[in-house]
Amino acid sequence: MTQHQGWHRLKARLLSELAELVRINPSDRPWQMPFAAALATGLPLLVGAYFDHMEYGLISSLGGLTFLYLPNTPLYHRMVSLMACGFGMAACYALGVISHFFPPAMMLALSFAAILVSMVCRFYNLGPPGSLFFIMAASIGAYSPGEVLDVPLKVGLLTMGSLLACLIAFFYSVYILRQRPPGPVLPLPRPTFDFVVFDSVVIGLFVGASLALAQVLQLEKAYWVPVSCLAVMQGMSLRAAWTKQLHRLAGTGIGLLVSLGLLMLPLNNWSISAVMIVLAFVIETAVVRHYGFAAIFITPMTILLAEASTLGHGSSAALIEARFYDTVLGCLVGFAGAACLHSPRFRELAGSRLRQLIPARPGR
Repeated sequence: MTQHQGWHRLKARLLSELAELVRINPSDRPWQMPFAAALATGLPLLVGAYFDHMEYGLISSLGGLTFLYLPNTPLYHRMVSLMACGFGMAACYALGVISHFFPPAMMLALSFAAILVSMVCRFYNLGPPGSLFFIMAASIGAYSPGEVLDVPLKVGLLTMGSLLACLIAFFYSVYILRQRPPGPVLPLPRPTFDFVVFDSVVIGLFVGASLALAQVLQLEKAYWVPVSCLAVMQGMSLRAAWTKQLHRLAGTGIGLLVSLGLLMLPLNNWSISAVMIVLAFVIETAVVRHYGFAAIFITPMTILLAEASTLGHGSSAALIEARFYDTVLGCLVGFAGAACLHSPRFRELAGSRLRQLIPARPGR
């Protein structure tokens, strides 16, 4: 190969990557869905602002993310599915909050949650966002300060947020199903050992490893590391994981600048609530079209979701810098995990060992 041919191949590869990064996907998502999602996460914040307990509103707002698991199925099916997801959110958050009191066990708790939730999501063919928000709830809970006696209060607040999300989802569904016919309830795919068990164990181990690395590097409040790791590993192929990693890094980089600008404003409880509602609406409108663009707004929303109650008690620049390191570390570990997950040789070697520990059922 001549130098000229090599340059043309490199140029074609770079243009291909650029085209993939800027590609906008078509979407038929109605505007009412992002609006309802914004209400599910925003109303708890408004209530918290009214009673001057923003920390309570933020926890309930985290439960409001349950709305995003609403499937496009008949009313009876979507409500049962959503209530099950609300229970899962509360359980994962409770596990994370409890692990806060035993830092050495935090990695084990996150790994266990990621393995179990991934198995359940894959067995029941739960669509996007998959296990992401369950692990986000567990991760934010693990880094939430508080006393042991606060655990029931926190879990109750998140559960109330999930219940509010189910109520909003019911009224939204009654309206939207009059405008659009629901999709069919598809039969569950036949579960296989590789898809349900092996993949989930690998994902959980890498999520735990990302948190362990964050602890070794002494990253403060590294709740975003396992979330970034999981987000990248959820790609359906290594190519999808690579693209999602680039989207997340680029979007987060720009989003951190947006976050810094927001944190420099004189925000109060009411303005934080309004900003969160707007961010939620923009994210749910954009995420199905371009993940990188949505990540620009995901970054400030997650920072406010986890840190709004303590804003003003530290340096905004230090907070932004910490989130950047968290994202880079999580994406790197996540891409390494995706490379293992999509490597036939790794699957053959590790899968055979795992089968010896967890024998598969005959015919599976």
